[in-house]
Amino acid sequence: MTTWHWVRHGPTHQKNFTGWRDVPADLSDQGAIDRLCAHLPEGALVISSDLTRSVTTADAIQGGRRRLRHDPALREFHFGTWDGVHFSTVADWHPDLSRAYWESPGDHSPPGGESWNQSAARVAMAVRRIEAAHPDAHIVAVAHFGVILTQVQAVLGLSGYEVLGHKIDPLSVTTLHPARGKAETINHHP
Repeated sequence: MTTWHWVRHGPTHQKNFTGWRDVPADLSDQGAIDRLCAHLPEGALVISSDLTRSVTTADAIQGGRRRLRHDPALREFHFGTWDGVHFSTVADWHPDLSRAYWESPGDHSPPGGESWNQSAARVAMAVRRIEAAHPDAHIVAVAHFGVILTQVQAVLGLSGYEVLGHKIDPLSVTTLHPARGKAETINHHP
């Protein structure tokens, strides 16, 4: 059975929607990075989304672990025309859609972007592919808020609205056992 250790990338300090925009992570908290690295299983495989904030975070915590190729399917949600725009501006532009996107996540999508369901399906396909290639492995996956929540949702059988109640902080670990339908930790700070 594969065990997933989902790590959210380091903080970006963005105040706007940040999806596929390639912004850097602040990795200046060496203590947090050292604690995170020490907490993760030594023999685990490390993979990340292909966005810089995840790649550099994975580099920082890799240690002696084997690295897998960056995977674009592990990118954050694609916010389309909302990416880089402040939340209040998006609410002004699309009041009903922006509210529906968060209050009833599912098939609502930003203009030019992905819905919650489309993002979750993209990530789920990547997870199945990675599990098939590395059965029974411990996998450290450095990804994004939305990506990690889709996996908590899938493992615990929650609705999109229910899973949005979970906090996923930068440099936190969410350890999931999909085959057992169990979350060992969510948003853990070593």
